[in-house]
Amino acid sequence: MYRRVAIIGGGAAAAALLSELLERQPPHPLHLDWYTGGGTPARGVAYGTRSDRHLLNVRAASMSMFVARPSGFLNFAQRGDGSIAGTDFLPRRLYGDYLESEVTHALKRAREEGHDVRVLPFGVDAVVPEGDGINVIHGEESTRVDAAVLAIGSLPPQPLGGVSDAALESGRYVTEPWGFLANARPDAQPRKVVLIGLGLTAVDVLLELSVLWPHATFEAISRHGLLPEAHLENASAPADDSSELIESMREAPDIRTWIRLLREAIEQSSDWRTVIDSLRPHTPSLWALLPEAERARFLRHARWAWERVRHRMPPQVMASMQQLEDAGRLHRRRGRLQSVEVAGDTLRLDIRRPHGKGVETMDADLVIQTVGLNTDVRRTQHPLARQLVTNGHVTPDPLGLGCVATPEGRLERNGHAWPHFYAIGTLLRGTLWESTAMPEIRQQARNLADRLLQP
Repeated sequence: MYRRVAIIGGGAAAAALLSELLERQPPHPLHLDWYTGGGTPARGVAYGTRSDRHLLNVRAASMSMFVARPSGFLNFAQRGDGSIAGTDFLPRRLYGDYLESEVTHALKRAREEGHDVRVLPFGVDAVVPEGDGINVIHGEESTRVDAAVLAIGSLPPQPLGGVSDAALESGRYVTEPWGFLANARPDAQPRKVVLIGLGLTAVDVLLELSVLWPHATFEAISRHGLLPEAHLENASAPADDSSELIESMREAPDIRTWIRLLREAIEQSSDWRTVIDSLRPHTPSLWALLPEAERARFLRHARWAWERVRHRMPPQVMASMQQLEDAGRLHRRRGRLQSVEVAGDTLRLDIRRPHGKGVETMDADLVIQTVGLNTDVRRTQHPLARQLVTNGHVTPDPLGLGCVATPEGRLERNGHAWPHFYAIGTLLRGTLWESTAMPEIRQQARNLADRLLQP
């Protein structure tokens, strides 16, 4: 059992692990150092929004922080509104309130039971793992711990290639949409906004700015020009456990075969969503079977399609997107960003159109980059991730999907796993693929708490 543990990161994954550790009754008091990085502990970027327009993409009944208490979030929500049902898609703001509430209860319980928990509202500058412990460094202070867990979430977005320094300096090209939305204010001025990317982040930006800026129009550009798919109005469950499909996929771990098998299964199903959802418990083990070349093929050719059917919008959000399109305020385009330059008071974009149809040029008052999660520790400006890579303490995933680690979350260095240095959440995407949503994170938190506290 580790007596002193550092948890590095202030979002939902860190909060889930902290709460799981404090739920237990270890034989000795725990010493936990929680480096939250500033901001409101537990909410992180994902649940930091205060807008009721930003909804969870998972139904309320599936969003508990704890495996052992599956109705935790639903019970919390129903205490404020008894009409809420488990099938509802609730505001992410409310889920952030739930996370904060659980952490508050966990810290109170820790004090009553004699645990020493330090909530440290700053980031970590460096982590130095050694054979028998880890040094965690912030400023002039170095703290020795028995084990450390990286729970830093996704990395800061980086500008896409072709974006000029002048465009970035103008303030009209936004790489970090969440900070921008937090400061956006109502404005009736007409403007043209271009979004680069059409995933769930783009949807959140559109939901907010279309209301705050009622006379703005939006051009959204992505490789295939498609919005995420939507959930059904009513929850659906797989007709069977898809065991035959899973076994066939295990026997032939290559992307072309998997796509064929999925298409055949979908043709025999009443709704494609039940087939996709049946894969969720098996995704980590299936991903582990894929050779690196097949994983790379998936990322190049099939990732976009998987993401839009796997990470779906609530039906009411889809309706809002349809209304924007019907009103002529949202136009979707296929293409790839080639360059962004300043042109007077606007930005000029060159967009390479698909199928060799040349380059299209357009102007915009504002460009917002909404391409999704950044997990590439090889190219990040995140100080701690950069330090760990530069000093050779972790091995970057070769495809830019976080860090190389064991399925249990132990970080690796040159093919060897550290005995006491772990990650949870987004940085494990290269190992598990499914590692960003709360249902997966809460299971990781439970398993990791068991490992950290085992005799």
